[in-house]
Amino acid sequence: MKEAPTPALIVYDGDCIFCQSYVRFMRLRETIGAVELLDARSADPRVARFQKQGFDLNEGMLFVFEDRIYHGDEAANLLAILSSSSSLFGRLNRALLSNRTAARLIYPLLKAGRRATLRLRGRPLIQADLDPPPDGNSGW
Repeated sequence: MKEAPTPALIVYDGDCIFCQSYVRFMRLRETIGAVELLDARSADPRVARFQKQGFDLNEGMLFVFEDRIYHGDEAANLLAILSSSSSLFGRLNRALLSNRTAARLIYPLLKAGRRATLRLRGRPLIQADLDPPPDGNSGW
C-alpha cells in the first residue's frame, strides 16, 4: 500500500493581517492538495524546531514542500508558482512573485510592511523558543 504524501506546511505569523490574508487567499490546495497552516506564534513544537535549525521567522515565512524547507523570498516565490491563478489575487501573486529575481526584490518590502503593521497594532515580533519540549519526533 502506498503511503499518503505528507501535506505541505506553511508557517506564518498569525498576528500579521497581511500574512493571514496571504495564506487564506492563495488557493494552494487547488493545485497541490493538502496544505497545513501553522501559526508561528503557536506553542506547536515544530515552530521551535524550525528556529533551532536556524530559521528566523521574523525574516520570513516557511514553506515545507516535498521534504524541503523554503524560507522568506524563496518560499514566496515557490508559493506564487504553485498557487492557483483562478482568482485575481492568484494572478497578481503569480505576476509579482513567480519570478525569482522579483521575489528577492519585493520580499524585503513585504517584511517591512509586516513589521510596521505589527508595530502599529502593538504586537511584538515572534519570540525565538530554541528549546522545544522533547516528544521523540525529530521531523518537521
